[in-house]
Amino acid sequence: MDMVSLNIVGGILVSICRDMGVTLMRTSYSTIFSESLDFTCGLALPTGELVATGDFCPSMIGGMPLLLRSCVQEIDIEDLEPGDVIVHNDPYRGGLHTPEHTFFKPVFVDGALIGFSVAIGHVAEVGGMAPAGFPGEATEIFHEGLRVPPVKIKRAGKDNDDVWRLMLANVRTPRFNYGDYRAMIASVDLGERRMEALARKHGVEGFREHVAALMDYSERRMRAEIAEIPDGTYTFHDWMEDDGIEDKPYKINVTVHVKGDGLIVDYHGSDPQAKGPVNATLGVAWGAAYNAILQLTDASIPKNSGCFRPIKVIAPPSTVVNVDYPAPCVGGNTETHCRIANTVMGALAPALKSRSAATDGASHSNFLFGGTDPETGEFFCCYDLTPVGWGGRAFADGNDAVGGINGNCPHIPVEVFEYRFPFHVEEFKLVEGSGGAGKHRGGHSISKTLTAQTPMTYSYMSDRQKMSPWGIHGGKEGGRAELLMVTPASGGDWKTVSELYGKPSPSKFANVPIASGDRIRISSPGGGGWGDPAERDRQAVIDDILDGWITPEEAERTYGVRLDPVAAASA
Repeated sequence: MDMVSLNIVGGILVSICRDMGVTLMRTSYSTIFSESLDFTCGLALPTGELVATGDFCPSMIGGMPLLLRSCVQEIDIEDLEPGDVIVHNDPYRGGLHTPEHTFFKPVFVDGALIGFSVAIGHVAEVGGMAPAGFPGEATEIFHEGLRVPPVKIKRAGKDNDDVWRLMLANVRTPRFNYGDYRAMIASVDLGERRMEALARKHGVEGFREHVAALMDYSERRMRAEIAEIPDGTYTFHDWMEDDGIEDKPYKINVTVHVKGDGLIVDYHGSDPQAKGPVNATLGVAWGAAYNAILQLTDASIPKNSGCFRPIKVIAPPSTVVNVDYPAPCVGGNTETHCRIANTVMGALAPALKSRSAATDGASHSNFLFGGTDPETGEFFCCYDLTPVGWGGRAFADGNDAVGGINGNCPHIPVEVFEYRFPFHVEEFKLVEGSGGAGKHRGGHSISKTLTAQTPMTYSYMSDRQKMSPWGIHGGKEGGRAELLMVTPASGGDWKTVSELYGKPSPSKFANVPIASGDRIRISSPGGGGWGDPAERDRQAVIDDILDGWITPEEAERTYGVRLDPVAAASA
């Protein structure tokens, strides 16, 4: 097949996925969709193989192939008919974690099933033991909300009322959930129409030939990239600092075996699964490995199941990277995924120095709250993310205030946040000195200070408060995360929830009460540095001093650059 036709069809498939995402964003009710874009849209074959995806949330891109394969194995293909829409969110059926809901719709042409239109999104409220579905103290999957196996929420174009009633009866915000579910259905409806039109234009067999050729092309491109990595065995490890239940770290160990044009990501040596909710499902283990390799290879390779064929993943069961039922796992796709992906990148850093990067903050500082609106009497929920600093790279400093490697999610704008929720934002700023020192320093993180305007409860799921983000090739560590409160009990001082409420972890907890007037300060972690700080360009150090990122004393101590006040003023 000629490359012109292949690129045209491939571009159309990606544009369909992007339009699906825009539809979801613009028709949704919750800020996690409309502002933070925590979703991914794709097209798949009847086998569950991924054909194309939009460039939205990386964790879902890598997680989609196993999820779809698992669902296709469970549903009755012969029972599908035009107008069906299937919903699924079970982490123990190929899913990523309970909040992640997948809606997929079969696509037919003249009675022949040609594929599925798919939307995966993080639903803000899923029931369970804490509002907004992120209980940092969960000890079993049943604490984490309603699990839904693959079931038809629409049958032949008509709502399956029983499924709707069941799902909406198990959440605190049924009106918002209803709107978000409808947005995801609108997304897959659009994908179905556009995919069908494309298949009719080329004919079913021509469409299938184009898709097969596109996936083969992606495989060839990825194999060529892997073939450039020197053969060998590469290892690295990192830690989750605790699980919210026990004050002990959990090791993530990665060995990458590279041979020829293929590689194996092996997680043997990782710690047994945790009591708390930091465990990753198999879908997360796959998705994190795929995400890391995509970060290190040519971004122009079409993202489909073909590009994942050269990558094999070994994840031993009953470990923190492949949890067994019925352990909790809600934090696995947000906090543990980014830790796994960066560990894979760390393993390959010696072989790919020119493409390597220090770790990003590798935490989303998930801030989740809910309560009753005193004016309307309606319950509200919010899932809020905080950007991190990205790691220094071989050619540049890390980016400031960017969503973590697995999320690519923007923060909720302050104006929207204050309008939608009962908080006043006192301060929203970059954290000085949070980027790790290096030839190319890490990016700076974010700090925000909030004042509550009505009583509510909140939960938190984060990491990197005890263990700093790592630098690489001689680079230094990035700044740590932090969550502090001022309450009447704190005597006006900023204190952790461990100090105030006796929580085992200051970074993972659930259902902490907030009174009107209480203040909360959330600081995300910064990125690690790349390369020896002594090799940093002198002018870059001076610029950092003038921009207020470091003091002259820190510059002299860390970089050996001395700049007196007079010189600084005239620089």
